Amino acid sequence: MLFNSFGFLFLYLPAVLAGYFLLGRVHARWAAAWLAAASLFFYGYWDVRFLPLLLASICGNYCAGLLIARAHGPARKRRLCGALCANLLLLAYYKYANFFAAALMEPGADWRGWDIVLPIGISFFTFTQIAFLVDCYRGEVRDGNFIHYMLFVSYFPHLVAGPVLHHKEMMPQFADPDNARPRSANFAVGLSIFVVGLAKKVLLADTLAPLAAPVFAAGAHPQLVEAWTGVLAYSFQLYFDFSGYSDMAIGLSLLFGVRLPLNFNSPYKARNISEFWRRWHMTLSRFLRDYLYIALGGNRAGRARRYANLMATMVLGGLWHGAGWTFVAWGAMHGGYLVLHQGWLRWRGAAASAPAWWGAPLTFLAVMLAWVVFRAPDLATAGDLLGALAGANGVSLPRALQGVAAPLAQLGMHPEFKGLRWMELDGPGLPVLLLSAVLAFAAPNTQEIFCHYQPCIERIFRTMPGRAWRPSPGWGLALAALFISCVFNMNRVSEFLYFQF
Repeated sequence: MLFNSFGFLFLYLPAVLAGYFLLGRVHARWAAAWLAAASLFFYGYWDVRFLPLLLASICGNYCAGLLIARAHGPARKRRLCGALCANLLLLAYYKYANFFAAALMEPGADWRGWDIVLPIGISFFTFTQIAFLVDCYRGEVRDGNFIHYMLFVSYFPHLVAGPVLHHKEMMPQFADPDNARPRSANFAVGLSIFVVGLAKKVLLADTLAPLAAPVFAAGAHPQLVEAWTGVLAYSFQLYFDFSGYSDMAIGLSLLFGVRLPLNFNSPYKARNISEFWRRWHMTLSRFLRDYLYIALGGNRAGRARRYANLMATMVLGGLWHGAGWTFVAWGAMHGGYLVLHQGWLRWRGAAASAPAWWGAPLTFLAVMLAWVVFRAPDLATAGDLLGALAGANGVSLPRALQGVAAPLAQLGMHPEFKGLRWMELDGPGLPVLLLSAVLAFAAPNTQEIFCHYQPCIERIFRTMPGRAWRPSPGWGLALAALFISCVFNMNRVSEFLYFQF
């Protein structure tokens, strides 16, 4: 069930909200149980066969957490290691079994792989529970209520694409009886944020998809202009797809009185690669830092070990996104970027961290080139597309622009029109691509617009007079018009890109 579908908007969400607040008038625990049951239905609606897997994971990790918390000495660490191995083995089977088996096969061997269906959201609910187990080991878990724990893992706004939650920031909210009472401010802000996120997905990201898909097809060999158009389109498609999901998750959660952590903060405005990772998928970056990078030793064992830890963390982070060499290469590229940035800071000192006009465009270029490897179906296609960006496949204009041949001829120009026949350049894609760039680089983000109302757990933005949202007829009409535009464009409903990770 997708956030950008009619069934979710007009059936599921109203029914869940009504049940939640009606039961909240009886007892907050009943409301939490209803929300947990509704979240399990949300997951099972995709494929009910995998609902027992999610329930088994929840029950197993809850029991493991209790056992870890009650143990002492070496037994505590052994129980933690056993529980972590069980989670990682489950993830490895469903997500990486075919990848590792293929990697171990002899070159040229005829093997088509096992027929394993990847359960949606398994990476997110596994990492969420790994963080819970480590917190149990550290003695940081206070609420042991099973209903709250089930809701913490299965909570539908975050279940299939994040954010990766921490136990300590969510459990008090589920236990707070005030959150089970409807509040007009939560509905006003939550619905407004949701509509903004829906527009990012439906009006921007989905419109850019037809520009991006053709150039990433195996054997496409795009020309220079097509390659740049497609790669830029995918860079902004992924940006607004994930930004839209993050906004929609925050807005939906706020309807239930629950505040999710920030997960997206204008990453294309970052002036260096370290800042990019503090802004992109913020909760995953936090998880990789707290539970992997620091666990490997962080920066405590010298400069060489620090660089090795950065590389290992990013390669594993790339592999988390998918079982393929393209994801490994993408993680290695970002690991290399981070190592180069740390070396630059060491060489130039504090002056290197000062704002510079070239920092943001250089960071965006590096991220965009890495997206080529991330999106490509294989490394050969990625290499071909990277070469195309440099003109290796020719520099003629796309066939889709042949309509401008006559005006150019009158000006004395006679360019060639070659390349991909199926690339759509005469629709809304190019204007939306330009608009997307302006919004990503120059416009205030959702948190800045709604800064007065703290839509997230932490208020990290200062008030911005003239930009911030206010409950007013003007804003109401604008958001209503935006919602209607989304509804009329939802005939081409598509999944969120991060669902596959």
